[in-house]
Amino acid sequence: MTSLPGTAANFCYRHPGRQSFILCQRCGRTICPECQTQAAVGVICPECMREQRQSAPRTKSAARTRLARLGAPGQPAVTYSIIGLTLVVFLLQLIPGLDVTERLLYAGVYSYPGSFEPWRMITSVFVHSTGFLFHVLLNMYTLWIFGQILEGMLGRARFLALYLLSGLAGSLGVLFLASPLTPVVGASGAIFGLMGAFLVIQRKLGGNATQLLVLVGINLVIGFVPGLSIAWQAHVGGLLCGALIGLIFVQTRSRAKRGLQLALLGAVAAVLVALSLSKLFV
Repeated sequence: MTSLPGTAANFCYRHPGRQSFILCQRCGRTICPECQTQAAVGVICPECMREQRQSAPRTKSAARTRLARLGAPGQPAVTYSIIGLTLVVFLLQLIPGLDVTERLLYAGVYSYPGSFEPWRMITSVFVHSTGFLFHVLLNMYTLWIFGQILEGMLGRARFLALYLLSGLAGSLGVLFLASPLTPVVGASGAIFGLMGAFLVIQRKLGGNATQLLVLVGINLVIGFVPGLSIAWQAHVGGLLCGALIGLIFVQTRSRAKRGLQLALLGAVAAVLVALSLSKLFV
């Protein structure tokens, strides 16, 4: 894995050797996952958290204590949750009679009048081929690697938005580039979105992304190999969307541009939804 550039702004102010993309919502300093405390919006650094606690009464909750480990700063809770959900769905797919795969997979026909089931564009991200165990294991391993990095850099909300929007874009790639009757399953589109975002963040901040670029290129080429039944269309759609969202995150990193960042993410989501509905009017 390659690293981000060595400018001070990209390193935690409390741990100079740790790179991060997250800024404290109160003071604007860069903080690593260990130093992040989840706030109502974004995260704050230990010093700002201390000041906030001094000026507000403390409360205790048993339920909050039970969830503290998973939700603790620095823990990639969203990544772990997605992996857990995907594996649970995979186990349900193995149970005869539930027809989980058939109920959740996506094909272009489900975006046309008469068979319109748009939620499949997202649910298909959480189902995998039951005849090829390596499919789900490889996707979850890749998610585990990039999820830990990106969730710590971007924060949980941004990371979740990146994953879901990339997954939707992967389904759009299938809609526009594949046969309407070709069923697809898998998280590959969303995972290619993670790689695309990380690649852009690396490049825009001056990091060396050669190794990642080679990895993405190899995976794209594999998708075109005959006989492997790989939905390269989802890879392309997810990669392009992830790269765009990564660019948005880099260009709107400062607190002063937080409103612009939300507006741009909303615009990307709106365009994706509009494209997902486009076949209804053809």
